Amino acid sequence: MRNRPLKLAACCMAGTLLTTVPAYPVLAAPSAGISEYTSTILGSELNTSSVSAGVSTAVAGYLEESLASQRSSVEATQVDAVKASGAEASKSKAKKVSKEAKKSSQKEDQTDYKNMAVAQVNDYVNIRKKPDENAKLLGKLYSNAVATVIRKQGDWYKIRSGSVTGYVKGDFVVVGDEKLIKSVGVQIAKVNTTTLKVRSKASKKSEVLTLVPGGEELEVSSMKSFDDGWVKVAVEEGDGFVSSDYVDISREYTYAESRAEEEARLAIEQARIEAEEAARRAQEAAAAGSTSTGTSSGSSSAGSSDSTSSGSTSSSGQSVVNYASQFLGNPYVYGGTSLTNGADCSGFVMSVYAHFGVSLPHSSNALRGAGYGVSYSSMQPGDIICYDGHVAIYAGGNTVIHASNPADGIKYTSPANYRSVVAVRRIF
Repeated sequence: MRNRPLKLAACCMAGTLLTTVPAYPVLAAPSAGISEYTSTILGSELNTSSVSAGVSTAVAGYLEESLASQRSSVEATQVDAVKASGAEASKSKAKKVSKEAKKSSQKEDQTDYKNMAVAQVNDYVNIRKKPDENAKLLGKLYSNAVATVIRKQGDWYKIRSGSVTGYVKGDFVVVGDEKLIKSVGVQIAKVNTTTLKVRSKASKKSEVLTLVPGGEELEVSSMKSFDDGWVKVAVEEGDGFVSSDYVDISREYTYAESRAEEEARLAIEQARIEAEEAARRAQEAAAAGSTSTGTSSGSSSAGSSDSTSSGSTSSSGQSVVNYASQFLGNPYVYGGTSLTNGADCSGFVMSVYAHFGVSLPHSSNALRGAGYGVSYSSMQPGDIICYDGHVAIYAGGNTVIHASNPADGIKYTSPANYRSVVAVRRIF
């Protein structure tokens, strides 16, 4: 009878321990002291021999199991912490490498600029075979055109520009002026992916303005957001942003023209002018022959005389405008070159001039180097007007004809400077 209360007390003790143990091993210690804290618990407080006086073997086993689980969790936490620390270290190292690479790239750019020359003249400077003003003429370096300096020889520089290698007088070029060199060049972002989204803001969540196919070249408006992963570019819809991961940045310049290249260009232009003049005279002669009175004939003859005197560049340019006007209302298609089924701005200009035997690049940026430059105030019909990311043909009367956008297609727009004009190029 005396043993029964003792058994009951032992059972109560065991029950108390079983109900309180699960909360006992919970670790609230800071991570820095986790290992030490765990060791203390395992080595003393939860020593099986110290609790076996009032706890069954089953209880001791439960405690060991629970603690093993806690220890495993602690070790896993420590491993994760180490991994996280390593990831942060790698990220930091990557940033450092990227920064160093950028610095290295900048140094290389500076070195390149030191060996570059820019023509600073009203029209052009002659490139000669030898450092002598009487030496053979090899080509022309037009104003703001760029060349690579090979060496300096007295008052002359030996340069390479385009297909021409020769000497220019040092008085007519500026060498190593980084600011000037950058100002005469056009910074280009070439798409290196299949299709690139142009967004309204420097954010992946912003509106998509347009899609640009791989290989297309876009003019860079600003590089201020480059470090944040974005490049500001000019498109026909306005300024937009593209991810810097999907474009290759470069700078395009105008280079020298050799004598052979100049002669070929002038010959083509002259042949075209003569052909157009002959066709015009034939039309006027046919019209004069169809009249029945001498007065009409005389009037036609007088008109022919007047026209002949003005048969010049402007008449050739007007022929370009007349031809281009046939395609008003036709669709705008990005990357297209068809005057009937769809063309983009540069494709329209290229295809119009192709009708007259002129080969032009399918790029609004590259068209800035076509023909020769004229001032905005002296524009004539047929001149190519270059804007940021867009080109058009001047139609006269302060109006341009161009492949405007997908909504409007090929149309007239006035005034001609409805957008900021970057350059005016004359082909004829």
